[in-house]
Order: sequence, then structure tokens, then C-alpha cells
Amino acid sequence: MGGEVEAAVVAPRGVLDLRGEAGTGFLVGYPAEAVVVVSGLPGAGKSTLLRRWAAAGAVSTVDPRTVHEACEAVMPAILPYAVYRPWARLEHFRLLRASVRRGGPLLVHDCGSRAWMRRWLAREAARQGRELHPVLLDVGAATALDGQRARGRHASARVFARHHRGLGRLLAAFTRHARSGGPVPTPEAASVLLLDAVSRSRAEAARFGGARRAQ
Repeated sequence: MGGEVEAAVVAPRGVLDLRGEAGTGFLVGYPAEAVVVVSGLPGAGKSTLLRRWAAAGAVSTVDPRTVHEACEAVMPAILPYAVYRPWARLEHFRLLRASVRRGGPLLVHDCGSRAWMRRWLAREAARQGRELHPVLLDVGAATALDGQRARGRHASARVFARHHRGLGRLLAAFTRHARSGGPVPTPEAASVLLLDAVSRSRAEAARFGGARRAQ
């Protein structure tokens, strides 16, 4: 009798570079209590990937856009976001802290240019015996800008350039590691997964707990 063939499960350890990899869809396997941080340029598809991965199972998600929209809903329409941005960021941080301390698998949307945020998340997770697993989306500036236009939301040129510089430094360090091996350049991370626009679309879901490594 025939049956549905399950997609292969990729269980990252160290730096796993899947950029330039074509093929069929796959699942990404993480420990049961993993904190997975998805980073990339504004418009790179972080929120889309988080929604797809979260839909596949019982996992909490923290996306600053959700907090932004919640704050926006209770503020006067004439008030620019810049005025209440500090409040929105504080609320995001509170939600993130509560989500980490609650336990269970967690997906986090982050720009990737703030090393202090990764270190803080790693410390909070480690207190509970959990691991931090960053995922970096390397889609290029042009694709990210197209993504911004498609969603109708635009980061300022200054903010985009800052994110581009920070993410570029991370990608350069991880690419060197992927080629030469050695310790993970971000010591607080148990693994780093590098995806481009093609492999991002192939990463069908994240599986937490009991994942087997693909052969």
C-alpha cells in the first residue's frame, strides 16, 4: 500500500548553510524547549516564515509587528508611531521576557543587528536548560526591498542601512565558519541555520522535540 512520504528532517548543530541548495521541502528539527530566533533584513520574509512554522504545531511566537499594531490600535490616528515607539518596544520586551520564562518552544522575530538581544535571550533560555538557535535569512537587499513594497510597509533608509550592516557582519562570520569549521562565531548559540530565498521557501515547518537527523 502506498502512503504519504514525510519530508526529511534537518536538525542543525553548529553552522548549517543551506543557501544555494535546491530540492524538495524539508522540516527543521529542534529540541523540545528551543528558542529559535529568525533574523533578516526588513522585508526578507521573517514574519511569513514564522507564521508557517508556527502553524505546524503548538509553539509560541513573538513578533514586534504584533505589538506595534496592538499599540497603534489604542493610540489616536493622528499620533505618529515615532512618538509611542519607546512604549511599543517596552511592551515587546515584556512579552518576550514573559514568553521565554513561560517555557515551551518559542519562535522570535528579530532584526539580527542587536547582539545584546541574542545574549540576553541565550541567558534567559539557559537558566531553564534551553538552547538558542538563530536562523538567518540571506535574501539580498533588492529582494528585501521588494518584500517591503509587497507588504506596503517601509523601513527608513537609515534603519534599513543599519540592519544591513549588522546582518552583513553576522553573515560574513557564519559563512567563514561554514567553510572552515571551528567554534560557532556566536558562542551563545547552539546552532545557526543560514537560508536564502529558495531554501526559505523549502523550509516547510519547524518540529520541536524528538526530531531525527536526516540521512
